[in-house]
Amino acid sequence: MHLYAALNDRLLVVRAHRQRGDDSLDGVRSSVHLAGHSLESVATSPEAPDRAFVGTVDSGLQRSTDAGDTLEPVGEFEDRVTAVTVSPHDPDVIWAGTEPSAVYRSTDGGDTWVERPGLAELPSSDRWSFPPRPHTHHVRWLAVDPHDPERLYVAIEAGAFVHTTDGGETWIDHPEGARRDNHTVRTHPKAPGRVYSAAGDGYAESTDGGESWQHPQDGLEHRYVWGLAVDPGDPDTVVASAASGARTAHTPSRAESYVYRKRGDSWELAMDGLPEPNGTTRAVLAAGAADSEVFALTNRGLFRTTDAAASWHRVGIEWPDDYWEQVGRGLAVVG
Repeated sequence: MHLYAALNDRLLVVRAHRQRGDDSLDGVRSSVHLAGHSLESVATSPEAPDRAFVGTVDSGLQRSTDAGDTLEPVGEFEDRVTAVTVSPHDPDVIWAGTEPSAVYRSTDGGDTWVERPGLAELPSSDRWSFPPRPHTHHVRWLAVDPHDPERLYVAIEAGAFVHTTDGGETWIDHPEGARRDNHTVRTHPKAPGRVYSAAGDGYAESTDGGESWQHPQDGLEHRYVWGLAVDPGDPDTVVASAASGARTAHTPSRAESYVYRKRGDSWELAMDGLPEPNGTTRAVLAAGAADSEVFALTNRGLFRTTDAAASWHRVGIEWPDDYWEQVGRGLAVVG
């Protein structure tokens, strides 16, 4: 198993073996890469687990083909690469998003890239703005529909949820009811049409490919939602990280964040085994390969659940004290 965990200024590559007959991990070890760079996003694919992509602020898009041992820039990105994902249909199809908001596609494993036209011409683009840098905005998340390789969901931070049904030739603008400050967007291979969104203005779900939206909030006491993962074995079990606002979510000195689980229409706290909320930044969440398996990355460590967030356990890697000042930027799991 490989985990690629992006912090503010370094990439942690974690390798482990699954024990047969139980849920434990064995031979856990980690290494540090891209130290000193400013990271934004990370992605990999089960079909090509040794290949990973890391979006950065200062060094474009980095690619590894040897499970993180070495990385090199690909493409000619002059802007921040704020989002990246690998198509579940073809590991050679990679999507990248930037600041200012633009979407690019590679069909040869990242060697060459083409910008998809028209995104910035959508009517909603007049209100796109990222509060810390209000003169700009960016693609925060990209998700390819697992049932349609040409259907891509795009989270613009902040201002819109948009999507395409033809591989980015044309774009469908923000639909009524969708969140505007989308942070993470997920889909599920067992639930055609299901789209999940964690946003600064709350949580939302769609059952028709993003055309219409519902907002189950019962029990979700903190509405600034950031991280999001769905149980690989159950599309109705959702895990999310949340805080009362942006400062308590992202600022280590003021952090107070929580993890929730939703089964059906209501949410409950899912903190058993996680660090206390005070001092913990919002978790970046990613589903594992096994049913009920989810990983969580915070400034306090890397954690894993094998019972759909009923309980959590620390993944045993070195976690120096200065990592407490870090914030998780991305997390990808394969194997």
